[in-house]
Amino acid sequence: MTEMPNKQYSLLLVDHSAEDLNLLASALQGYHLLTAKTGLQALEIANRLQPDLILLGICIPGLDGFEICKRLKEDSKTQHIPVIFVTSLTQEKDETQGFAVGAVDYITKPIRPGILQARVAAQLQFKTNRDQLALTAYTDVLTGIPNRRHFENVMQNEWNRALRHNNPLSLIIADVDYFKQFNDTYGHAAGDDCLRAIANNLNHSLRRSSDMVARLGGEEFVCLLPEVNQAQSLKLAERILYNIRNMRLAHNGSSVAKHVTLSLGLATLDLSKHNTWQDLLHQADQALYKAKDEGRNCLVA
Repeated sequence: MTEMPNKQYSLLLVDHSAEDLNLLASALQGYHLLTAKTGLQALEIANRLQPDLILLGICIPGLDGFEICKRLKEDSKTQHIPVIFVTSLTQEKDETQGFAVGAVDYITKPIRPGILQARVAAQLQFKTNRDQLALTAYTDVLTGIPNRRHFENVMQNEWNRALRHNNPLSLIIADVDYFKQFNDTYGHAAGDDCLRAIANNLNHSLRRSSDMVARLGGEEFVCLLPEVNQAQSLKLAERILYNIRNMRLAHNGSSVAKHVTLSLGLATLDLSKHNTWQDLLHQADQALYKAKDEGRNCLVA
């Protein structure tokens, strides 16, 4: 029998047959198991609970397995979750279609527990290795938050989703006021500590799991706010300004306060002005520079 991993991985088992779900569950004891009997239920659980791996039947009434997998791969929140088809369909065309819609493996019934366990363990190990590489590639080393590369990937996905569903989308760019003077006054080690504290504070200011803060570079950060309109983002921006001021991190080199402050530029998607997400980012950047021109330690939308 395949040795179970130390980590408690979560698996989502999807099949309309209670008997087949029981067989899968019996073969995969030791994992944290989630189950779904319909396509819509599977999509909802995958989006909400983010399992490590999905084992998916194909012959499911309503949304079949192929369509479920396709929708999972189209959603930025679930596209990273590997999918293994477990099915009684043995034709080459079915297996080819399974891989075409994004599956990582295709297992035919009857289920052989040892083979199933080995292939599940292999995919979980591959996912773990991939996630570790992605974390290194997409994380800012200094602050531990997403870097610009990660932001741009997520931004493209959220831009596409906003256009597809006609959802609002907002960006806030934040710049630390007089950061060069902070480094000159307190040293670069203190400057690094300052950036880490600000990144942590911004993370705590964003309260929804879909929101994201990233470091664009230097002392500049960006907050990505899917499904947030201008009025909502203005309230959030004011909260960010308050939270940073309330840190009371001393900054005697600043010309606007005796503590660290931010200047913020805000922009919200407007299809009459923005043809690409880069246009939206540029407008937020222009608003930021206007905030600096107006004296810093403020917000311009």
